[in-house]
Amino acid sequence: MEGQGAYGRRAGHAEGETYLADSRPEEQLGELGEEDDMRQNEKYQSVPEEDQGLDLDDSKLAGDIGYDDGDSILLNQTSSKGPLRSKLGPYFHDGQRRVDYVLTYHVEKDPRSRHSSSKTFVRSLRESLSRSFRRSRTDSCPPEDPEIAAQEQRLDYHEDDLRFRRDEFEHKLMDMGLEVEKEEGNKIPGVGFLKIHAPWNVLCREAEFMKLKMPTKKKYDVSTGSNVVEKINLFIHKVTAPLYPKVEENRVQTEKHLSYPFSREKQHLFDLSDRDSFFNSKIRSSIVYEIIKRTKCTKSKYTMGISSLLANGVYTSAYPLHDVSNVENVNVLFQSNKIHSQLMRIHVLLLQGDVEGVNVEPNDRKLLYEEWASYSIFYKYQPIGLIRKYFGEKVGLYFAWLGVYTQMLIPAAIVGVIVFLYGCATVDDNIPSMEICDERNNITMCPLCDRACSYWKLTEACGTARASHLFDNTATVFFSIFMALWATMFMEHWKRRQMRLNYIWDLTGFEDEEEELKNHPRAEYEFHVMQKNLKKEAASKPRKKKLTCTDRMPAYMTILIMMVFLIFVTFSIVFGVVLYRISIKTALHMSSTSTFRSNVRATVKTTAAVINLIIIIIMDEIYGVVARWLTVMEVPKTDKSFEERLIFKAFILKFANAFTPIVYLAFFRGRLIGRPGNYFYVIGSYRMEECAHAGCLMELCIQLCITMLGKQLIQNNLFEIGIPKLKKLIRRRKSKRDSKQEEEFYRTLASHEKDHFLNPYVGLNPEYMEMIIQFGMVTLFVASFPLAPLFALLNNVIEIRLDAKKFVTEFRRPIGARAKDIGIWYNLLRGLSKVAVIVNAFVISFTSDFIPRLVYQYVYSPDGTLHGFINHTLSYFNVTDFQPNTDPLDPLHLGYRVDICRFKDYRDPPWSDTPYELSREFWNILAARLAFVIVFQNVVMLMSDFVDWLIPDIPKDISVQIHKEKNLIVELFMKEEQGRRLLHKRQSNQSPQQPRSRPPSQIQTNNR
Repeated sequence: MEGQGAYGRRAGHAEGETYLADSRPEEQLGELGEEDDMRQNEKYQSVPEEDQGLDLDDSKLAGDIGYDDGDSILLNQTSSKGPLRSKLGPYFHDGQRRVDYVLTYHVEKDPRSRHSSSKTFVRSLRESLSRSFRRSRTDSCPPEDPEIAAQEQRLDYHEDDLRFRRDEFEHKLMDMGLEVEKEEGNKIPGVGFLKIHAPWNVLCREAEFMKLKMPTKKKYDVSTGSNVVEKINLFIHKVTAPLYPKVEENRVQTEKHLSYPFSREKQHLFDLSDRDSFFNSKIRSSIVYEIIKRTKCTKSKYTMGISSLLANGVYTSAYPLHDVSNVENVNVLFQSNKIHSQLMRIHVLLLQGDVEGVNVEPNDRKLLYEEWASYSIFYKYQPIGLIRKYFGEKVGLYFAWLGVYTQMLIPAAIVGVIVFLYGCATVDDNIPSMEICDERNNITMCPLCDRACSYWKLTEACGTARASHLFDNTATVFFSIFMALWATMFMEHWKRRQMRLNYIWDLTGFEDEEEELKNHPRAEYEFHVMQKNLKKEAASKPRKKKLTCTDRMPAYMTILIMMVFLIFVTFSIVFGVVLYRISIKTALHMSSTSTFRSNVRATVKTTAAVINLIIIIIMDEIYGVVARWLTVMEVPKTDKSFEERLIFKAFILKFANAFTPIVYLAFFRGRLIGRPGNYFYVIGSYRMEECAHAGCLMELCIQLCITMLGKQLIQNNLFEIGIPKLKKLIRRRKSKRDSKQEEEFYRTLASHEKDHFLNPYVGLNPEYMEMIIQFGMVTLFVASFPLAPLFALLNNVIEIRLDAKKFVTEFRRPIGARAKDIGIWYNLLRGLSKVAVIVNAFVISFTSDFIPRLVYQYVYSPDGTLHGFINHTLSYFNVTDFQPNTDPLDPLHLGYRVDICRFKDYRDPPWSDTPYELSREFWNILAARLAFVIVFQNVVMLMSDFVDWLIPDIPKDISVQIHKEKNLIVELFMKEEQGRRLLHKRQSNQSPQQPRSRPPSQIQTNNR
């Protein structure tokens, strides 16, 4: 089989054992002859003859249930009869060694190449028949086309080159102490699997290098404060017990293992009675990943790490395995009951790895599926401890943050609903809306567009005015102040929760490791540095070890130009939607259908908001791809730098994409229109649109509602649910199997083959970005849409379970990455919460009528009420002052001649000395608006800073426990040192002439 030729076997093997041998064309042997010494090493173990019979039986069984007759190479394999679980579970073929990591690669199916085989009669006969068949085919075929032959040779060379690099990389892994096993040509055609196992000594060595904190034998009591506080916490925990998932990690901790960085010299401090469970699967896979990440191929033209190997197609994917259930003692059951039926074997195999099966043995993945990834338990807390144990600290922190955010949305949603209900309850008592709806006022308004639109009655805006009061009332101001303080409380609550998790997860000393990781360069960075050095060598210039700002200048200029261009594209799209609104409004006014003419505003608002939503969803995907392309072009040095720069670019583009239409409606629409007789036009005859008489707040609310609900329902939930199901349907149609056959085929796959069909893990950035944009919707324009926290809460309740199901059942298992915080996302959240104060201040003062109503009531009202407010906000216009070809085509639309019409603005009347100039009332109200912005911003920020100062970042009990843990570590080592001294003293007194003995810790280390 192809891919096996790189692995030769020693000729001098013991009697009674056979080796998995392979054949190689002579030209390939000559090409790779220099590698013979490296390949003939002690890590290639033999397969005993007593195991060969089992292999033949199992291969026959596999063929009966759908396996291809392929071969597999066993590297570093010990001779042992593993249980039957090894065929489908996460184990090597010996059933003993666990698969900690898997690399997949493409296998070329070349009929001319000779497959590797054992020296068995059946396979020899198969090869001879194949050769004779190929010889007869060659004699009967015409001569080959030289171009086709050359192309085939190039393909063969490319495949040989890939195989050569794989061979070198795999031998480097074995030099690092890892054990590997190759598997090709089984159920998935064209895919080879390299299964990697880390033995105990490698785990210990790497755990010491990575400074992994592991629990020691020493335990200490965890106190939650005074007795009163402890009793209160216990009472609260009992009351809320039904809300907690049934997992071990969520129980109240009364004692905790003292953790210390693992050291091979101090193994006696740790409980190593069960070595299989001391390093769990998450830690094992992360250790193997660290080894793989620093392993390099050096025999090719360029030094290549795993990232470069994946990018160049040497390997196609890399992933750790999900947990699967084990069927214990299967071989014993077969031997004791003499059951040799293949049907019974298949039935046992089908029970393995099924997360939803009733006969599945407990494991972390099954527990997460039952207690986390289920919509029926949406009301329960998340098992954060178990999530961290299975997926790692980085994923655990994301779901912990999402849980805190969702929990904090509950009070915000309640207050928002109260504000909305207050608006509903007071709508009939609102004097301005009553005046608009009062037909006795008989106010004639100026046309909303040129020529096609005619004069209209103010009472036509009655519905809009009443709806605007639901969101534009006195309670809205207090709700904005509340949300500003809420954002501060949320940030403080998260910092305290994060610190508590750092203590529970033993991440309190993680800063030193992060500093080390900052200096670890990415493979792409090293590749560009190497290219630069090669150019320097060709020009006889000194070599440089890093990329300078000058080297990156072309990329920086490209990034700057592209970012500005894309933001300009976003503005252009918004402007295009504005032109759509202007055009469609004019067309509907000219329509002969009365239904269209009577619903012009509702139609234009809704369709424009839907168009904006569709554009936002499409451009989001485009901007995400462009942001990654720009970041790759920038060539950041470290993974952390790459991630932060990618997040920043994507956030800028997606934030502008989502909020530009909203900002236009809130602050620009209706303010650049001019006045009747002197309107402002764009692109020739397009007159800029104006707000309804009740203001643009209602349109802003509609835009926010449609954008928020649409993004959550379509982009987030529908895409996340629908696309995976569509992929499964397409894969099923390609396989030409019905659902029952597909299920049976899936059940017979091994665990690494099942995980191969799962979606690749793409990181947490899309999940965070989705929530950050939602946080902006909730905080930035909450003054115009108090129901935003409620919609966000309902979405997040579903989002948590949806993400949980994706991580447990649809995504490959991510690497258990460690992290002590959520990184740059916290800075973005904090920046948004600060900007939200300013934005809400401007929304209240400029978008709503809160300030004009306040000024009128206390300055201009004759009786201190809002009676006459509507008339105060309307200016007069003489219809004889219309510009040519802008007056209405049907001036008698209302049934009478109009001489004076009204429009919303503060301008002098046409009979004054300064007709149509901005009035004194306009400047007074503008001054009041600016004063409100300054006062509101400073008062709210001062209150937020006071709350920030009042709440400590580290809970008091956690601070006490951290200090206690440090003292216990010092005490533990002092006792150990005293014990060594006493032992040394006793040995010196008993045999003073004997040489000094080594300390017990060294003895234990050498005997492990």
